[in-house]
Amino acid sequence: MSADQKAENDLPKFVIITGLSGSGMSSATDSFEDLGYFCVDNLPLSLLSTFARLLQQGGDGNPAIKKAALVINIRERQFLSDFEPELQKLKKRSLAPFVVFFEASDEVLQRRFSETRRPHPADNGKGLLSAISAERKALKEIKKCADLIIDTSDHTVHTLRHMLVHKFSGSEEGVPLKVEIVSFGHKYGTPRGIDLLFDVRHLPNPYFHKDLKHLAGEDPKIIRFLQDQPEVGETIDRFNDLLMYLLPRYQREGKSYLTIGVGCTGGRHRSVMVANCIRKALQKSGFDASVTHRDIQK
Repeated sequence: MSADQKAENDLPKFVIITGLSGSGMSSATDSFEDLGYFCVDNLPLSLLSTFARLLQQGGDGNPAIKKAALVINIRERQFLSDFEPELQKLKKRSLAPFVVFFEASDEVLQRRFSETRRPHPADNGKGLLSAISAERKALKEIKKCADLIIDTSDHTVHTLRHMLVHKFSGSEEGVPLKVEIVSFGHKYGTPRGIDLLFDVRHLPNPYFHKDLKHLAGEDPKIIRFLQDQPEVGETIDRFNDLLMYLLPRYQREGKSYLTIGVGCTGGRHRSVMVANCIRKALQKSGFDASVTHRDIQK
């Protein structure tokens, strides 16, 4: 067994996310979903044992769910009284979950609730700080059950995601990064959702050659024409050098998807050829890259 396989096998397959309201449990759930965990928010404790069985081997020898993360918090009415006993039941059946408890300082929790304008679930009519204090006191015993306690006071959504992805992915790189490259024509408008935009209108245009203008950028004649222009190869090399620098850093920060736009005037020739070359280079370097030619038929 390789070191990577051993590290992956050592990761928890069953995680319970709990903690103080406003401490980042929703953001944590999003991160676990990106890591391939089946996530359920506010599962009733009475269903915990039933759900846990789905992580055991089924009739075909494979579990119905391979990895799961459940959010259970104070909004679940039986949470405070039944949580610890339910954990003990699971441990006796070798289904002990890995409990992650999230917390933050009173000041930070006050600010977050003020910004979202959502009512605190422990609001007792005595103000927000009183509600936070009451919940913190109520969850004192729950916190003792945690395998990992995370204080999110100094975290942003992005740094919390990075930390969780790094810890629970089983690799230094984090979640796989999917790259979509979109070629397009500027005269038809820039596609929405572009993260990086490369403009190739400075390259020689096959459109102005009678025997080439009616062809698309995937045609061997177009490819050969552009490959014969030294600046085309240099441009592609510089784009690829930049991407080889940027993509591992996006991946390190937990980014799952990246969309790269490559635009020329009409979206039929230069952008198509360059986008295909970028995809090929990224795939050769191990990235999950695909390409879409939005305006190639126009």
